[in-house]
Order: sequence, then C-alpha cells, then structure tokens
Amino acid sequence: MPTPAPYGTAGLARAQRGVAKLAAIVAVALLAAAGAWFTLAPASKAPDTTFTSIHGESITTESLRGKVVLVNFWATSCVTCVKEMPMMVETYNKYAPQGYEMIAVAMSYDPANYVLNFAQTRQLPFKVALDPMGEIARSFEDVKLTPTSFLIDKQGRIIKRYLGEPDKAEFHAAIEKALAS
Repeated sequence: MPTPAPYGTAGLARAQRGVAKLAAIVAVALLAAAGAWFTLAPASKAPDTTFTSIHGESITTESLRGKVVLVNFWATSCVTCVKEMPMMVETYNKYAPQGYEMIAVAMSYDPANYVLNFAQTRQLPFKVALDPMGEIARSFEDVKLTPTSFLIDKQGRIIKRYLGEPDKAEFHAAIEKALAS
C-alpha cells in the first residue's frame, strides 16, 4: 500500500507552486543583474588587429580611432548576411560623412573569389576584408556565427555586439549616439 504524502496532495501542489515561484524570482533577479552588469560594465577595448581589404589595403584598429566603426563578420553563403547588406549599405551611406566606417570581414571558409564577386556586383561602398586564417574572427571574441557585428566607439571600445541582423531603428540610434559623443 503506498505511503500518503505528509501534507496531502493539496499541500504537495502548494509546495511545488512555491518552489516554481521562487525559481522564477531567482531567474528574474539573475537576468536583471546580468543586464545591469552589461549596461554598467566598462566597454571592452576592440582587439588590436589588422584587416586586409579585398584591394590589398591594410587597415588597423588603431588607424580607425576617432571614427565610429562597425566590424561585421559575414559570409556569402549566409542568408541573413545577404539579406542585411542593403541596410548596411544604406547605413554606411547615411553616416559615413559624419565619421562612420564599416569593415565587412568575410569568414575564413568564404572563398575569396565569391567575396570579391559579391562586393563588386553589389557595389559595396565600405571596406571588405578577408580573414583566410580566421585570426580576426578569433580576436573578436572567437566569432563563429554570422552575421555578428561589433559597434566600436571613437576611443576604440566595443559598445555593442549584434548577433543576427540588427533592428534598424535601434542600430541607427546607437550609431548616432556614438557619433555625438
């Protein structure tokens, strides 16, 4: 014969609801603490690296100081990357006169001739770089997923990381705020 629960079925259900409420409260508190840390923590410095453009130009993160920069990791085989490119072109054209720069870094697995063809056929106005050994992706928090973008302020600090296509309004607001500072 089974042993009855010490508090009965109703008591057990109340205890389970209490545990679930406590778990929810703890989860919300942890999320709030993590959000506060990311918001209040000092921005990390962008890694010192050198980009090599598809035209052979060398660009260092140091040479970009004084500009607001987006480093966008992408691939020609990435559907979301291809989808977001018109917005990236529009954003670049809108903010470049104000000191905004963009470097689209092709992932190591992307064949150079595909990258060059993509950049030429779509007339990308910003710098496009190759990362054949994956060193740049590793230096930027070991990027593996595309698109991943880093917004860097004029002092060379990463102020925002985007995984996937950014929300245009929020993205433009972040750029405008960085340009104004």
